[in-house]
Amino acid sequence: MCLAIPAKIIAIDSSKIAQVDILGVSREAALDLVPQAQVGDFILVHAGYGIEVISEADAQETLDLIAEFPQLIADG
Repeated sequence: MCLAIPAKIIAIDSSKIAQVDILGVSREAALDLVPQAQVGDFILVHAGYGIEVISEADAQETLDLIAEFPQLIADG
């Protein structure tokens, strides 16, 4: 199973590498597959690549679900 994580684009350099925020952690993501992505957009990131531009509402829904993971694991 693959998992793509929503991230907000904070900056984009001249080589189309974005600095993104993922749950408060800054990472880099290549924008080769989503060249239309802009600063402020939310993208799904998988294996260091942005793979889809998504709405802020969809990003937040997924992030809320991810936040529930620790409790789901603890409940077994």
